[in-house]
Amino acid sequence: MKRTTLFKILTLLYIAAVAVFCFANFSSLPIAPGKILGLDADKVVHFLMFFPFPILAYLSFPLDKRGLVFTLFIIVLIFAVGCGLAGITEYVQGKLPYRTMDINDFKADMLGLLSASLITFLLRLFTHPRKNA
Repeated sequence: MKRTTLFKILTLLYIAAVAVFCFANFSSLPIAPGKILGLDADKVVHFLMFFPFPILAYLSFPLDKRGLVFTLFIIVLIFAVGCGLAGITEYVQGKLPYRTMDINDFKADMLGLLSASLITFLLRLFTHPRKNA
């Protein structure tokens, strides 16, 4: 199995897991702690929940021999798709009777997506073989 095929499967499984976590009714579970390292636990969870998306999605593309400009374009596109997914999850949560829509959750999602996108690009930048080296 090719690496990109494996990561496409992992990305789809990841999206399915995010959907379950975002849309399932967990009211029977105990309430999570209010703070993690001084930050609202819910926001930390949202950050961590969306952090893997850019990395998994990026690894789903065969970009090894592509230039850095094209790679940057793909990472920006992945970030935009991730923001769309985050926005859709918040919108749907607002429509569910046992969930609420919170713009700050969306901001935490975007921060996770942005952080992982920047890390992905920086890793690609520093591991990209130089033509004139």
